[in-house]
Amino acid sequence: MHKSGSGSSLGPGGLDLTQSFFKSILNSAPPSSTNHRNKISVIGAGNVGMAIAQTILTQDITDELVLVDAVPDKLRGEMLDLQHAAAFLPRTKILASTDYSVTVGSELCIVTAGARQIAGESRLNLLQRNVGLFKRIIPPLVRHSPECVLLIVSNPVDVLSYVAWKLSGFPSNRVIGSGTNLDSSRFRFLIADHLDVNAQDVQAYIVGEHGDSSVALWSSISVGGVPVLSFLEKQQIAYEKEMLENIHKEVIDSAYEVISLKGYTSWAIGYSVASLARTILRDQRKIHPLSVLAKGFYDIDGGEVFLSLPVQLGRGGVLGVTNVHLTEEEAQKLRDSANTILQLLNQLGI
Repeated sequence: MHKSGSGSSLGPGGLDLTQSFFKSILNSAPPSSTNHRNKISVIGAGNVGMAIAQTILTQDITDELVLVDAVPDKLRGEMLDLQHAAAFLPRTKILASTDYSVTVGSELCIVTAGARQIAGESRLNLLQRNVGLFKRIIPPLVRHSPECVLLIVSNPVDVLSYVAWKLSGFPSNRVIGSGTNLDSSRFRFLIADHLDVNAQDVQAYIVGEHGDSSVALWSSISVGGVPVLSFLEKQQIAYEKEMLENIHKEVIDSAYEVISLKGYTSWAIGYSVASLARTILRDQRKIHPLSVLAKGFYDIDGGEVFLSLPVQLGRGGVLGVTNVHLTEEEAQKLRDSANTILQLLNQLGI
């Protein structure tokens, strides 16, 4: 009986059957129609970064997924854990490194890395540490992928999206923050739950700051194409302004509740960011409420500021800002939200 060497597959006469088999297939296979491969890099392998990476993998959004983090052992462990699931996932090349050169040629760079607040630390000091972190992250990403879209997930997302834009030198349409995309999903869920309808039939946006000064656009919300306030009246459902405000407050408190219960949020933001990645890489031109350069829109003229507006998203990033009707009260709240973020930027001295 012929004994083959370790890792080889030899037939009679020493013929390498594996090599012969693949040669016969490759020789008869037509050449690939394209060499272009989609590539996404996720910066930060914490709970949020890994939820995003895992969701992107299961949804077959990219051909190549790269993880970058400053902690090499954890990073390699996360990479191996995902690679070991290859038999159950769409074919995707998974790489990881502490060196940003691994991100070269990315179409989309998703930044989730951020400094954690130390007990007793002020919000301003935390912001300053995050700005310092971004000064080490953004320049190498830009150098290795000068045509990419930068998607910022790190909090406070509006301030750090602005910082990333300034550090990158990119046109503003290619720097976006995840903003209120998840807030709006929570909003749709709560409205659907309150009205006992499917959340997919609810069109609703939270805009402004991803935080306490966010604005619920009640005037433009619809259910199955019917404006929500008219829907409530038609179904003879009594409502008061206080009820609407309570739903909005529940949206704002949702993340705090999850954090208090499990210590962090991950799955919902994972799905939210994966949906943005799909819209960008597949040029789907969907409308998402995202943190973008807002100056000049909806009479926001106090200075350059990033906050969430409904935008059309595609392969090149932001294609345009949607002209959603706002009541004067909503418009004023949006301007107030912009001023809240501007005050933080002024404190940072950026």
